[in-house]
Amino acid sequence: MRRVASLYLPSLAVDRLRREEARRGRQPERNSGSPLAVPPLESDDGSSCSCPRGGGWRPGARWAQSQGAGAAMQMRAQQIESLPVHQRPSARELGRRSEVADNPFRAMSSPTKAKPVASGVEQMFPPMVTTIAQKQRMILAAVDDAAAAAGLHPGMALTHARALMPDLDVRDADPQGDRALLHRLALFAVRRWTPTAQVDELDGLLMDISGVAHLFDGEQRMARHILRFCHRAGLFGRIAIADTVGAAHALARFGKERISICRTHEELTALGSMPIAALRLDERQRDGAQRLGIERIGDLVAMPRAPLSRRLGGSLLRRLDQATGRLAEPLVPVVPFEMPDVVRRFAEPIGAAETIARVIADLTQDLARLLLSRGLGVRILRLVCERVDRAEQAVVVGTARGTRDIAHMLRLLTMKIETIDPGFGIDSMRLIALRSEPLDPIALTADFGENAPADLASLVDQIVTRLGQAAIYRPTARESDVPERSIGRVFPLEVANCWSTLWPRPARMLRRPERIENVLAGLPDHPPKRFKWRGVTHTIICADGPERIRGEWWRRPAESHAVRDYFRVENEHGERFWVFRRGDGEHACSGDLSWHIHGIFG
Repeated sequence: MRRVASLYLPSLAVDRLRREEARRGRQPERNSGSPLAVPPLESDDGSSCSCPRGGGWRPGARWAQSQGAGAAMQMRAQQIESLPVHQRPSARELGRRSEVADNPFRAMSSPTKAKPVASGVEQMFPPMVTTIAQKQRMILAAVDDAAAAAGLHPGMALTHARALMPDLDVRDADPQGDRALLHRLALFAVRRWTPTAQVDELDGLLMDISGVAHLFDGEQRMARHILRFCHRAGLFGRIAIADTVGAAHALARFGKERISICRTHEELTALGSMPIAALRLDERQRDGAQRLGIERIGDLVAMPRAPLSRRLGGSLLRRLDQATGRLAEPLVPVVPFEMPDVVRRFAEPIGAAETIARVIADLTQDLARLLLSRGLGVRILRLVCERVDRAEQAVVVGTARGTRDIAHMLRLLTMKIETIDPGFGIDSMRLIALRSEPLDPIALTADFGENAPADLASLVDQIVTRLGQAAIYRPTARESDVPERSIGRVFPLEVANCWSTLWPRPARMLRRPERIENVLAGLPDHPPKRFKWRGVTHTIICADGPERIRGEWWRRPAESHAVRDYFRVENEHGERFWVFRRGDGEHACSGDLSWHIHGIFG
């Protein structure tokens, strides 16, 4: 029997924004206009904490036992006693509880009662909503728990929501970001939970869990496992399991529990008391059913089908049949990207270099055809040779740009044959495209032959394969004022950025500045007249500078007050150096006034 699980994430958009802010280390600002200085806490069962908050009172505090505090508390008690009975605060507001306390040795509450990680943030900070434009007005696209508790709901006008809650934290909706997160969650579900998972609109997943629930010790434990994962990820979720997609979808969104499990062939009983909106109807059908006085699915089932089809459309009956199991509804699962690979298995082990080269040629041809069918070009190739002793010999080569040229790939792989140790023989060989990119056909023109530009990609690939990745590169400029951060390396075929500075830079930059000794210089802005570097003393005859460079405080707090004064100096032999002094000579926090050499000109 088919079983379908529907994971519903009602506040996905808001939870995603909070997760991104927490990942970046930035939290929303507190709302100073809120009348509550300290947010109320919640117990495990969702009820408000019994201790009064906001006034700084703490049970058992020493100051609360003092005479002044006791007099204030007695005066407060007299004021409460003077009020009429119907105006006195409740026992819960006074910090008194009459209900039975929970067992302190009981295990942690189940995910069905646990609050999501983001709920604590939502209580500490203003309620958050996302908005989207619809017909020249802004409406709410998603709300968090605090906003939903205040009566806000998706589809409400933003002006109406602000009238109800002036301290709303309003963000722009990002449906593409939400769909990307759901797609990643669906891929995770395919790898960890079930082979079949489908993105359900913009707020959930649909999973076919037929035959996999026993791996989690039953459907109930599997549902708890999924909700625990969502809880750790900062997503508040609800889940329902039923025989049909429509029933699971309805129970997850309109059920009373966070975990709803419908027994086999009991979909109609479970859906009878739910509103007709649970059948995934459009707005016109919902309005038409409301004008006819149809509010529940049970009322819809008892009515004749032909008049309903004429009045509300045939799609309503199709949705009803899909929910009750009369009509099948297939899932369209997400398919994770599978790396293109080809394999050869041998009847007898091989070990000669010539035989390995012939097999590599066959594998390269098969992989090129596979890449052509998918419209891809390979960037990183991995050849795995499995020996008879179950050991693996792996060879990895890369290309400067995406390619499926058989001769080029074969040339790179054969250069690595000498690194393969066949041992007692190789049982199988597999060629995998670890990294690939889209590669469209290139239109050939009449301008070829001697006038055609040289293609350096094959030359670069051969040099890198023979000498290594660090053997060939191109320097490029980075967006930084600190010299050691302003220079980087890119691949030879990538476009390098130009330097945009008014001050000249040395032709050779040291990887790290080296300290120089025995420096003779005047303060605060004079260049050195003599220094010793690598055991050689240099006497300076001319200099230019200083060029002041300050630290990047947004990268490291320690660089907030850091200062470097750079000088171009030339010794008596015509050698020119780029030296700097830490500090400005006036403030101790700017540096220790030590001298360093950072580069050499010419």
